[in-house]
Amino acid sequence: MNFRIFKHIIPAAAMVAAVAGLSSCTGDLDVTPIDPSKTMVPDEPALFTKCYANMALQGQTGQGGDCDIDGLDGGTAGFVRQLFNANELTTDEAICAWGDPGIPSFNYNQWDASHPMLQGFYYRLYTGIAFCNHYLEVCAGMDATHEAEVRFLRALFYYHLMDCFGNVPFATALMSTPPEQIQRADLFKWIESELLEVKDQMMPPAARKDTDDGYGRADQDAANLLLARMYLNAEVYSGSAQWAKALEYAEKVISGPHKLWTGSSNGWSAYQMLFMGDNGSNGASQEAILPLLQDGVKTTAWCTTLFLMASTWKGDMDVDGDYGTSEIWSGNRARSQFVAKFFPNNDAPQVNIADMANAAGDDRALFFGIGRELTVSTPSEFTSGYSVGKFRNTYAGSGSTHNSQFIDTDYFLMRSAEAYLIAAEADARLHGNTTSDKGTAYINALRQRAHTSTLSSYTTEQILDERSRELYYEGFRRTDLIRYGYFGGNKSSQYLWEWKGGSQNGAGLPEFRNLFALPAEDINANPNLVQNPGY
Repeated sequence: MNFRIFKHIIPAAAMVAAVAGLSSCTGDLDVTPIDPSKTMVPDEPALFTKCYANMALQGQTGQGGDCDIDGLDGGTAGFVRQLFNANELTTDEAICAWGDPGIPSFNYNQWDASHPMLQGFYYRLYTGIAFCNHYLEVCAGMDATHEAEVRFLRALFYYHLMDCFGNVPFATALMSTPPEQIQRADLFKWIESELLEVKDQMMPPAARKDTDDGYGRADQDAANLLLARMYLNAEVYSGSAQWAKALEYAEKVISGPHKLWTGSSNGWSAYQMLFMGDNGSNGASQEAILPLLQDGVKTTAWCTTLFLMASTWKGDMDVDGDYGTSEIWSGNRARSQFVAKFFPNNDAPQVNIADMANAAGDDRALFFGIGRELTVSTPSEFTSGYSVGKFRNTYAGSGSTHNSQFIDTDYFLMRSAEAYLIAAEADARLHGNTTSDKGTAYINALRQRAHTSTLSSYTTEQILDERSRELYYEGFRRTDLIRYGYFGGNKSSQYLWEWKGGSQNGAGLPEFRNLFALPAEDINANPNLVQNPGY
């Protein structure tokens, strides 16, 4: 069975329609051969690959083809694109100049149950779950390692649903009836149990390059890191903190082969090399625990790393050199509160990216300030706010880009730097909200890599800022602010950013904003669902 069967099977309606459509489609293919001596055998490698491709591509036929999800634009329903929009545009790190439906309401924290991009993200996650459920049904017993990885991917998709939407529809098999709604705390327990059960059956952890077998697949450290991430947020998800487990599983990653990349090449810093066109081959991939593969010829999509590049660049930024693609969309840039993480006196200079990092004394300050205003006074104007040049398609080493438009930069969805930050925060939480020597060493390893100053200890508040400096634009910020109480709720007014809540100087958000609304279409189609409070 070829994985092309999945085209057009996920309608842009409710999750029940999605799983019913998949069940119906695959059922139509389960026919009795005309020749009884022949056996219908699923194309296991293709179905396995499709479970991963759901995160990196929009559909089956490249940038100009149809989306896997009927009725939705491939970019709108792209996994990385909407992971960014949901978790970065809603925070102090990013704001977008575009007027596309859904963008202003992200900028101003004013989304509702009809938000088109949240709907796209929701359906993309459930499409991935449907692909995984189908694989586990028809390919059971064919490859134990593949099966464990697909169960990990399904758990990862459910993790993002739990994080963003709370109590969600839940199914571990293809169904023709509306799935029941699972409570967030129960889903947390299921994901935890699933990861603990499958992780030792996954590939052993190894630092891999794009020429190595297994590059682009999740190994045991992917499960360890996801567990560490969940335990760090356990109090939000389940009501009970689990700092010791967060530390334990983060240290499993730190002690493994996915070491921080500390090399440099041709004037590019170690940090920059993580986000460049040859990051699969320049050495930086030793830090990558789950890279989403991109190639300017083989994987042409608008919704993955190309989106992160094109949406953040403008033509005048070429003063720093060709960034490796003709796509320049001028949309996403920094809010001043994020720039202040590197320039606390609000004195970031109007210079190019290289000079900005030097002025900050931190390799990670990849801002462009020439012709920009630091304060975002006009959200619809790209130059209102400093530009971010973190992602580029330039090669740090030898070789050249494969295509002048589409990019080769793999997206490191999971990398070991996160484990260092989780371990440090968990250590601080266990020691009166200040790191012990162990936790301090983890933060200092990241700061030394960035060629910036180190301290003898760090408070949890300082670690929150450090997470922003290290992980910005990688889809973590909303979750971090919620964990600290600064997104919505009683402490929301203690930390404001430009245009938070729709006010230029920022306004506190009600607690219900800590969850997105379940899409109205799904609520209407599935009588088992109860909408999140406030919507």
